[in-house]
Amino acid sequence: MEECRQQMNNSLSQELLAYLLSFATENKQELIVSRMLERTRHITVVLEDIYQPQNASAVLRTADCFGVQDVHVIENTNEYEINPRVVHGAAKWLNLHRYNAVHDNTTDCIQKLKAKGYSIVATSPHANSVSLHQLPLNKPVALMFGTEKLGLSSTALEQADELMYIPMFGFTESLNISVSAAICLQHLTHRLRQTGIDWHLSEEEKHELSLDWARNVLKDPEGLEKRFWEENPPKPL
Repeated sequence: MEECRQQMNNSLSQELLAYLLSFATENKQELIVSRMLERTRHITVVLEDIYQPQNASAVLRTADCFGVQDVHVIENTNEYEINPRVVHGAAKWLNLHRYNAVHDNTTDCIQKLKAKGYSIVATSPHANSVSLHQLPLNKPVALMFGTEKLGLSSTALEQADELMYIPMFGFTESLNISVSAAICLQHLTHRLRQTGIDWHLSEEEKHELSLDWARNVLKDPEGLEKRFWEENPPKPL
């Protein structure tokens, strides 16, 4: 009985997606399909207590550009606000996860990501760090970035599975966080696409994300969905 109900729900969900996409332009339909094929959760980004919203917003824009679907924002002290002039609408194509409900949001975030199979990689210039070029990608990685002034917290560094540095050859010891994230994501997503690792989204994830994106490109998605369900009410088993 439960299996039949699930199959019916899946079928209706597919019909809903097709219905919504029928109201989108052909160009937007093609973009949704093509961009979906390049999306990944094998690499994700974690921002810890970023106090300059323009920098965090620039990271969101970078994540979208390189096909990284999830960004995790830890708000222990600083509350993150999206800067629309910097993010350029990128946030609506991403899944933004915020951690601000407990006393130690850094540990909360790290534990949840580890439970999902992520290796926690803290960006750090420490002597025992691994180079960006040698970072293993055989399992999903969560890249943690801290503030320019203080870097990552001791909690993040202590709980990380790996410390990673960006090779640099000048006198300056650090990069702006948005620049660091851009370098790391461009390099790692390029490397990932050269491997035999299955980094794509699952079919279920693609479907759920396609629904979200379809809603984002329509003027009245709520009204269209209401009409769909009125015309296609779930049938009792």
